[in-house]
Amino acid sequence: MPSPIPPAIDAQARGADIWCDTALIARVLDRAQPVPPLYPEGSAGTAQLLAQWADSTLFWSVIPYTLQPQGIAHVMAGVPPEGLQAFAADRAPFTAGMTRQTPADAAVALQTYLGWLEGQLADGREFLVRGQLSIADFSVAHCLWFIHLAPPMLGILAPFERLRAWYARIAAFGHGSATPMKSAEAIALARAATTREPTRVEPALGFAAGESVTVTPTDYGRDPVVGALVGLTHEEVVIERHDERAGTLHVHFPRLGFQIRKEAKT
Repeated sequence: MPSPIPPAIDAQARGADIWCDTALIARVLDRAQPVPPLYPEGSAGTAQLLAQWADSTLFWSVIPYTLQPQGIAHVMAGVPPEGLQAFAADRAPFTAGMTRQTPADAAVALQTYLGWLEGQLADGREFLVRGQLSIADFSVAHCLWFIHLAPPMLGILAPFERLRAWYARIAAFGHGSATPMKSAEAIALARAATTREPTRVEPALGFAAGESVTVTPTDYGRDPVVGALVGLTHEEVVIERHDERAGTLHVHFPRLGFQIRKEAKT
């Protein structure tokens, strides 16, 4: 995987800024350490389109396919029954209203999508978009990684030799190094932060700085987050929130895939 976050954006420097959603987090990481790039010049648009497809369409075929009884036994291995019940209860409202594929439908869709990806590698390229490592590779690899959690489900990958070799190349990058932090420590860092990322509200996007708004995902997990608008571009929306424990926070969301609404005046 790309190198870990450098000291330039450690928690002390950005402790009061919170970035939500992998798509936005990846862009923040790329800005912090642009070499090697996640969005290579000349192929960034195609890479982002493929990444968005992987994070939505491909992912929601992988999940019902992998979590069939013979797969879920491995994905959730070691979790006691009460833990499984708690997980199911937690996720139920998160995906409420979604139309989920049946395992049979998911298997057919997944075989089709894997065939498309295999074809993308047919010319011998090492990576998916123009042979350049990009966000597309990591987004697609994330979906295949989930299938690898359930060995009985890996048979679906057997016909796709190039794709399996590609996945091995991506997996070889590893996961970098992580420093565990307790929630209380993270809250303390946020409260102690004295600087925040610069933000701006661009004109002609339908909202004014300081307005009270809600920001809500449009796909699933549709819990609105309320705050004062402090940043709005075509890339992200930023709201300011005040928390008794963490102080004043700036919460960043991607603009795509999220709905902004003005709070009704009382």
